[in-house]
Amino acid sequence: MLRRFASRQGVCMFDEPLRRWKDARLMPLARRIPCSPPTITLIGWGAGMMAVVLAWHGAIGWACLAWLANRALDALDGAVARAHARMSDLGGYVDILADFSIYALLPLALTVAYPSPQAWRALAWLLTSFYLNTASWMYLAGVLEKRAARQVGTTSLVMPPGLIGGLETFGFFTLFLLLPDALVPLYWLMTSLVLATIVQRLRWAIRNLR
Repeated sequence: MLRRFASRQGVCMFDEPLRRWKDARLMPLARRIPCSPPTITLIGWGAGMMAVVLAWHGAIGWACLAWLANRALDALDGAVARAHARMSDLGGYVDILADFSIYALLPLALTVAYPSPQAWRALAWLLTSFYLNTASWMYLAGVLEKRAARQVGTTSLVMPPGLIGGLETFGFFTLFLLLPDALVPLYWLMTSLVLATIVQRLRWAIRNLR
């Protein structure tokens, strides 16, 4: 079902191959780490919140380093869970909450540090697109999970593919930090692509959900 969904979209999805590539390289390290996956998730969330605070105060270089640490730990917690057969629904739930809190707060912090009417307007649309996109993929993830029945994957949910995924989000947020003077066009560009992703999934749902 998931493969059919991806092929019908006509969009190259990078997240699943990237996760497998990351796992292959992180597994030797993951097998040696004694920490539980939720502990790594919370440490990563702390790094992400540090990025938010640093960006809020305009310390962009340090904020970027903290953001990269957050992303590295976010990749590591799943690898540790799989290496030690400790994947759990609770761990996946905490991981999603941690990620989405950073995704919401980091653009807000940057806009506080580099304010303008145009930036606030673009931020409002960006966060609105995030809200709608979350509704679009979360519901479809539930439907696909039900239809996939016990299909093995590398995430806690069967995630419907789309134009904007984890890799693209990482790229945009990194650009937000590296190019704070270009926040307005970057916000608008990401908003446009997220809205296109929502339409993409809506069209698939109209054609395939009965």
